[in-house]
Amino acid sequence: MAIEDNEVPLNAIRVFVTIAREGSVTRAASALGMTQSSVSRYLAVLQGYLGTDLMERRGRRSELTEFGRLFANTVTEPLDTVCFTAKRMCRRNRPDANRLVVRTSLSTFAYSFLIPNLQAFSAEMGGVIVDVISSLSPPTSSDDFDILITRDLSVIEPADDWEIYNEQLVCVGSPNHLHSKSLSVVRSMPVLNITSRPDILPTWLRAMNLTSKDIRSGARYDHNYLALPAVMTGKCLLIAPEIIVGDLVRGGVLQVIPGSRTPSGMQYRAYSVDRSDNPEIARAFCRWLVRLCKKAALPEAA
Repeated sequence: MAIEDNEVPLNAIRVFVTIAREGSVTRAASALGMTQSSVSRYLAVLQGYLGTDLMERRGRRSELTEFGRLFANTVTEPLDTVCFTAKRMCRRNRPDANRLVVRTSLSTFAYSFLIPNLQAFSAEMGGVIVDVISSLSPPTSSDDFDILITRDLSVIEPADDWEIYNEQLVCVGSPNHLHSKSLSVVRSMPVLNITSRPDILPTWLRAMNLTSKDIRSGARYDHNYLALPAVMTGKCLLIAPEIIVGDLVRGGVLQVIPGSRTPSGMQYRAYSVDRSDNPEIARAFCRWLVRLCKKAALPEAA
C-alpha cells in the first residue's frame, strides 16, 4: 500500500469518506466488503500523506478530528461526482445487449397497461427483451435498472425524464349493473376502497361535489389490481385511474359512469438513467411509452 511521496492516495480517500459516512472503521469495512485491518491501513496511509490525524479516541469510541471533518466535507461531494460520472459514462459489454430493465412503483399500471403492450415495443425494436420489476423503495445509483416509471419517487442520479401521463380518475362498474345509470348510482351502490391509494376517493368526491356521507363504502383492497376482478363481477363501483381500466372499458367488461372523469393531480414520469448499458434503447422506450399513454384516453362521451 506504499505510495510515491507526491501521489495522492485516491483509494485511501475513498475509504476515509466511507468511514466518515458510516461513523466507524468497523461499519466502513462492512460497507466496503473489506477487513477492518485493511480499512485501518488505508486510514494510516491517508493520515501519513496529509501529515495529521483524521480520527481520535474519545473514551471507547473513535471520532473524526476537526481536520478530519473538514477534509471529509470537502472531498465527499467531488468524489461522489466522480463516481456518478464514471457510472454514467460506463459502456461495458454485457451478455444481454438487447435487454432493458424497467423498474416501477406502479404495480397496477404495469399489470394492466404496460406489460400487455410490451410485445409491440419489442417487435418495433427488433426483439428487445424488457424485464419489469416493481418496488416502492426509492431507487439508488447501485440498483440495476435502465428505466424508472413512477408517480411519487424521484431519481437522484443523472437521468433524462419524460412526462408520460397526467392521471385521470373515472368511476366504473359492471355493465350489468350500470345500464342507463347516472352518477347518482354512487349513493346506492357500494364503492370499493383501495388502501394503497387513499388519495383517490377524497379527490374524486371533491371534484363531484360529494362527501363520504353521500356514498356507500364497500370492501377494502390493497391495490387496484386486486379490486378489478371484484368490480368486474360484483355489484359495486371502483374509482380508478382511467389508464388502468381503459382496455376493460373498450372490451365491454367495465362501463364508465358518464360525468365521472376528473384529474387527480398526479403525474406519471419515466426516467432513463444515464448509466444504462443501453441508453439509446432506453430513451426510445420512454418515447414509445409517451405515445402509448396518449392513445390510452377513453372518448369523452364514455
